Amino acid sequence: MDDTPAKIRLDKWLWQARFFKTRSLSAKLVSGGHVRVNSAKVSKPAHSVGPGDVLTFPQARATRVIRIVAVGERRGPAPEAQALYEDLSPPAERPNVPSAPKYEGKGRPTKRDRRKLDLNRPDTLD
Repeated sequence: MDDTPAKIRLDKWLWQARFFKTRSLSAKLVSGGHVRVNSAKVSKPAHSVGPGDVLTFPQARATRVIRIVAVGERRGPAPEAQALYEDLSPPAERPNVPSAPKYEGKGRPTKRDRRKLDLNRPDTLD
């Protein structure tokens, strides 16, 4: 047997670990120079990575910091993919902002709220 640790293409590992939906999306991110391997920028999707390497890359609106634990054999289900890495990025804090303001003197009232306002308003046409 071989004593060298297993290595895999960077774009393929990102796809197998389910960070990207397609391998071409992961290759495009790497080609754009947006991925760092052990704090060194990488611009080739064929760059070899293995267990112990630390990856830093943007995903959605967050920056992910990942340590590779294992090299996968296939793109399996999510629990199998999560066993391939250790997440080093701090958990993201979500701001406490409501998605849509309700009518309490702010925003636009709904049709139901508008009817209630009309019923409570005194008639000025009398």
